[in-house]
Amino acid sequence: MRALAVLEGAAVIACEDTRVTRRLLSLHRIATPLTTYHDHNAERVRPALMKRLKNGDTVALVSDAGTPLVSDPGYKLVRACIEARVPVTTLPGPSAPLAALVVSGLPTDRFLSVGFLPTRSPARRTALAALRDVSASLIVMESTRRLAATLADMHVVLGARPAAVARELTKAFEEVRRGTLDTLARHYHDSGPPKGEVVVVVGPAEDAERMADADVDVLLEAELGHASVRDAVARVASATGRRRAEVYARALEIDRTRRR
Repeated sequence: MRALAVLEGAAVIACEDTRVTRRLLSLHRIATPLTTYHDHNAERVRPALMKRLKNGDTVALVSDAGTPLVSDPGYKLVRACIEARVPVTTLPGPSAPLAALVVSGLPTDRFLSVGFLPTRSPARRTALAALRDVSASLIVMESTRRLAATLADMHVVLGARPAAVARELTKAFEEVRRGTLDTLARHYHDSGPPKGEVVVVVGPAEDAERMADADVDVLLEAELGHASVRDAVARVASATGRRRAEVYARALEIDRTRRR
């Protein structure tokens, strides 16, 4: 309700695509004027927005999807406001990176959102190598057509870590697929690019002793969905560093529960 009040009371709404934002405003009968503000025109449009703000107008900034300022040029407008002593506040909406982290089943106490990785494999592997020792869950945005290749590069550089691919978050066809990086890479290589938008969450660099039993169970359940107990145990033991006998005992218990 507060967000609707701000949109209705603003002098102008800056948005990525007026066609997308106009649909939202039409649903709520809001007639506030729109102007575009995106990567390609930000340098040209920002001075005009700042002039209006300095004259006392309220400017609302929205994005087509997700949270404004995450992977868009909004932060430069906020920085300009701060430098000009223009007050700024936020009314955050759905956030794809945080939503993916929440449903991933991976550690949430420390996380790093790295945005989009380079599009070419050599540069992508170099970027991943710089993240290899980060002791935090990694959140990566990715194009569906590059998803399989990116997961494969992640496996090569980061190892068989636990991961989750979250698709169409907070929408009608939301889907989360969990497993190790290698199994996820194989799945999307075989099935082809999924539809919609995806976020990849990768478990942190950590010692096996630090991985919670619940995290091991998540991996096992994902593997047992498409592999034999023997293969699932081998992959999870390799990914976590746990003793194979320990993982095997847990796998048998999960398999028995699934068959009941």
